[in-house]
Amino acid sequence: MFERPGERAVVVQLDLGQGGLDERLGELKLLASSAGATVEAVVQGHRAAPDPALFAGRGKVEEIAEVLRAHDADLVIFNHALSPAQQRNLEKALECRVIDRTALILDIFALRAKSHEGKLQVELAQLNHLATRLVRGWTHLERQKGGIGLRGPGEKQLETDRRLLGDRVRLLKSRLAKIEKQRTTRRRARERRDVFSVSLVGYTNAGKSTLFNALTRAGAYAADQLFATLDTTSRRMFAEGAGNIVLSDTVGFIRDLPHALVAAFHATLEETAHADLLLHVVDSASEDREDQIGAVDAVLFEIGAVDVPRIEVWNKIDLTHAAAAVVRGDCDRIERVFLSARTGEGLHLLRAVLGGAAGAFAAEPGSDSHMPGFDAVHPDPCQPGGAVLPCNK
Repeated sequence: MFERPGERAVVVQLDLGQGGLDERLGELKLLASSAGATVEAVVQGHRAAPDPALFAGRGKVEEIAEVLRAHDADLVIFNHALSPAQQRNLEKALECRVIDRTALILDIFALRAKSHEGKLQVELAQLNHLATRLVRGWTHLERQKGGIGLRGPGEKQLETDRRLLGDRVRLLKSRLAKIEKQRTTRRRARERRDVFSVSLVGYTNAGKSTLFNALTRAGAYAADQLFATLDTTSRRMFAEGAGNIVLSDTVGFIRDLPHALVAAFHATLEETAHADLLLHVVDSASEDREDQIGAVDAVLFEIGAVDVPRIEVWNKIDLTHAAAAVVRGDCDRIERVFLSARTGEGLHLLRAVLGGAAGAFAAEPGSDSHMPGFDAVHPDPCQPGGAVLPCNK
């Protein structure tokens, strides 16, 4: 984690043939800013494949060192996943702290977590990430304990820390398992009452919390920053002609979301798979929106939520000057709603869509597959936005 606010950082983005470099670099700068760092310089380059020892290659590392000295920076952020050996070698060569994209995202999650469960989940993700990197922090203690009061049972410091870390991980998993049982109980009670549940999903900073507040007047924290929301918030809202429904605001997704985070937040993310309808909020003003849609589809696939009926909500039409509208596809299926959560334009259309979905759910309780006009969207690796399954005629 960052040790003090306002750290001066040099960010590194290498072209490994993945495409969308400008968008990836812009996202990295936002991540660094969200974590409290000031980006002083950017180092870019091209490689056919990562260097096994230094990821960037010795020549590029020398360039990074020169940029560090020129800007008096004290932190290097790679927009890639580094192995423990690469991170250790880079820190030795650059003589400063080096973190990768995963560590940066984990740091932001640690800053944003407010609830007890959120803090437990973030700590578990951090410990899982740290487990492979313990040797980096304890190389100077890789010897038997000794001295008065320090004579242990023949256990090395590194082994002791690994054992203590393992004990802490088991404790966190136990506590999270209890919270998951409580959530399951609440979900079953909600299902017995046949309450229609809707979850907002989408790429980070797409406007989910702003839309959530506009629909429920909940006053949830919303800001123009990445991962402003970590803790799931649920509120009731009234849908015309269908009564009350439960709307949930969830953590935003991001491309290359660290597996440690997905695992730690699995119980929370799994709530999405139990929703009756997903509203996939898309930042329509982003030039990278198709890749962002693909990233969200990939996470939904990983948590088992691809079969949940889904509607895309293209937000921020106030920036694109598009008209508020409801787009329907084959069999009169609702595919998209265009609106602006900030200005309120098009909100009435979404409310009408939710009322229709809740009404169909009430008519066919426990059978969301028969909700007319609402079909699941399955990710297709060859199609960035996923492919819509044909509806039953």
